[in-house]
Amino acid sequence: MRDLTNEIVEFIRRTSTDLPQDVEERLKAAVEKEAPGSAARGAMETVLKNVELSRKNSTPICQDTGTPIFYVHYPEGWSTRKLREMIRNALVEATQKSYMRPNAVDAIYDKNSGNNLGGEEFPSIHFEEVDADAPLTIELMLKGGGCENVGAQYSLPNNGLGAGRDLAGVRKVVLDAVQKAQGQGCAPGILGVAIGGDRGSSYAKSKEVLFGKIGERNNDPEVAALEERLTDEANTMGIGPMGFGGQTTVIDTKIVGMHRLPASYFVSVSYMCWAYRRRKMTVQGDEVVYD
Repeated sequence: MRDLTNEIVEFIRRTSTDLPQDVEERLKAAVEKEAPGSAARGAMETVLKNVELSRKNSTPICQDTGTPIFYVHYPEGWSTRKLREMIRNALVEATQKSYMRPNAVDAIYDKNSGNNLGGEEFPSIHFEEVDADAPLTIELMLKGGGCENVGAQYSLPNNGLGAGRDLAGVRKVVLDAVQKAQGQGCAPGILGVAIGGDRGSSYAKSKEVLFGKIGERNNDPEVAALEERLTDEANTMGIGPMGFGGQTTVIDTKIVGMHRLPASYFVSVSYMCWAYRRRKMTVQGDEVVYD
């Protein structure tokens, strides 16, 4: 089993400093929807200039480099212990190189570890075994604190919102979460929505679904239609980029359904900011590919 620490450092650098092309293209399209001279258009133009400079200078797209969330699909026979060690060592090195800001703060003693490591929970690493002849795939998302703070979870029915246990009720609570977020989530944002599960699995799945590309739709036509509708309706709220008003509050919505207990019906909303930093690294033999 080869040591991939250096390759993972490069993977972290790309994720932190180079916004994915599909996200950048959607942001560029959003600029044209905002009125010339408006605060909303100015904010979007500043965002895109920042994206360009960050890529050119290999500097973080946002000063808050976020919580590192890794999903590792490893071939049968590989050591998860060694993979975890490589990822953690790479994160320390990436922090030393200033690709990542030290973000791991002990909540009890209010002390920053200084190297982005904190117990077994920081960074967040999820492992899943695949066939022995399959490639190693590592996905990484950097989720900033501002957008994390405006995530929400609802238990349906919600009488205050008139939301029942159906997709119509899901629509009401998701739009409520967007309305409450306002500009605090660094709009324009991307919504990850999980319907079902328990409280923990529902929140986790609402983040996992955000690894999909912009515009990818759920395989269920009814759910896919709701994804499109939520994006469209969120953009009628007038919140706009950074909360300055305008036409673009959300650039995409992704929904995943889960099984649930009969007594529970959770809807979890993970809000991702415009700095939609997520990348994939694939290793097959000696070849390493970054997407």
